Amino acid sequence: MADVNRGNRPLSPHIMIYRPQMTSISSIMVRMSGLALLVLAPLVVWWLLALATSESAFAVIDGLLRSWFGKLVLTGAIWALWYHTLGRLRHVIWDFGYCLDVNTSENMGRAMFIGATVLTVITILVV
Repeated sequence: MADVNRGNRPLSPHIMIYRPQMTSISSIMVRMSGLALLVLAPLVVWWLLALATSESAFAVIDGLLRSWFGKLVLTGAIWALWYHTLGRLRHVIWDFGYCLDVNTSENMGRAMFIGATVLTVITILVV
């Protein structure tokens, strides 16, 4: 390979000077929310199986989900579900070729965080 003079510039962004963009943060959060939902899916299966088997089995999982820790986990799951849904919707919009400029993409990333939080509060108040 030819000897190329690269000067004194770094070959990749250095951790001290790199600033993550809203688009990368929101994309990573979509992946993390999907993984969180995958981890929490057995709770739904456990709840349904307990409902189908016996009253005592249902009382165990229902008591766990109605505790303060269960409510915290379910609130996080609701937020992750809404965030992941909004992230998928954003990608559908991008697939059609809309909202691809940087400024609009960053605003959509911020709107996903706000929208997921607002939709979570509405879901908790309605349900």
